[in-house]
Amino acid sequence: MIYLDNSATTQVHDDVLTSFVQVNKQFFGNPASLHEMGVDANALLMRARTQIAELVQTTAEQVIFTSGGTESNNFAFYGVAKASAHKGKHIITTSVEHPCILEAAKRLEQEGYEVDYLTVDETGVISLEELRQTLRKDTVLVSMMHVNNEMGAIMPIREAAQIIHANSRAVFHVDAIQSFGKLPISLADGPDMLSVSGHKIHALKGSGILAMKKNIQIEPLIVGGGQEFGLRSGTVAVPNAVAFAKAARMAIEAMPQKAAQYAEWKADLFAFFASLGDYVKVISTPQGAPHIVSVGVKGLKGEILINALQKEGIIVSTSSACSSKQTKTSHVIEALKVPQAYKDGVIRISFGANTTSSDIQQFKGVFGKIVRQLKGE
Repeated sequence: MIYLDNSATTQVHDDVLTSFVQVNKQFFGNPASLHEMGVDANALLMRARTQIAELVQTTAEQVIFTSGGTESNNFAFYGVAKASAHKGKHIITTSVEHPCILEAAKRLEQEGYEVDYLTVDETGVISLEELRQTLRKDTVLVSMMHVNNEMGAIMPIREAAQIIHANSRAVFHVDAIQSFGKLPISLADGPDMLSVSGHKIHALKGSGILAMKKNIQIEPLIVGGGQEFGLRSGTVAVPNAVAFAKAARMAIEAMPQKAAQYAEWKADLFAFFASLGDYVKVISTPQGAPHIVSVGVKGLKGEILINALQKEGIIVSTSSACSSKQTKTSHVIEALKVPQAYKDGVIRISFGANTTSSDIQQFKGVFGKIVRQLKGE
């Protein structure tokens, strides 16, 4: 099997899985307990928290462990909005966010908040001038993804942060779920909050973080025993946290080499798709993230192409994995104004740490053969 759907999820790295199993066996005490087993578990948890804090450039107390990207994004969106309601109820996000942000925005709109959705150009990037003009005195939150999960567009995070902080009191939250470990991103780049998901970086599903700068006011979504500095109650999954920290370190250490390799494969695929003529349209852009390539095939449904590739042992997806089982066109594809002939036939190829050059070459051979068959050649 050739797995090219790493933006949907990744295979857990063997070393990460080993750490997870070892901690489960040896440090299974509740980190909130006062006995020695609890103290040992808590020490391990704090070590993992400190290691992650160093990677995202904040303090350990500002790293909150979550169940993954959706919870981290919901926590930031609801938490800041609720905590800042006395300052204002205006929120800014973009039209191409992940559903966990867009659905959170809809819910807050029903509760009396006002949400503006920034548009994107044909490359999937916002206008900084539109952002500047949309900011208001009562704007309390701006939330945007760093890398788009469907086609890889990179948002101008540094420039956006400068505009937001110079023109408002809003908290700037960045969904770094598709970028962490692939592109440089930390709180030093301007965001006030970052969401990261474990299963996108070869850690376990059910793990993630919300990291923030000091003095960010945020209301807890989950209350109870007061774990995670009172911001997320519930017994902390120490093995998940340790595994996440290990995967994060491995991803950051390998990032320069991997990013260069991904960029090479992406350029190779761009040239390959161009050789197929107007039957195939590349949706991603050269300026986008190196690990995501989305293309549309004229007059074809993406599901048909996915099934044809799967029969040859190659796994890809239709745009976002979160909407791949829906029949309607993705909101991202609509926002990009992809020509009608290609809308239904969009697939996403995404690389991960286990992808090889041989995988890319085999994909090209199989894809080319399928396209020729579909064209009747």
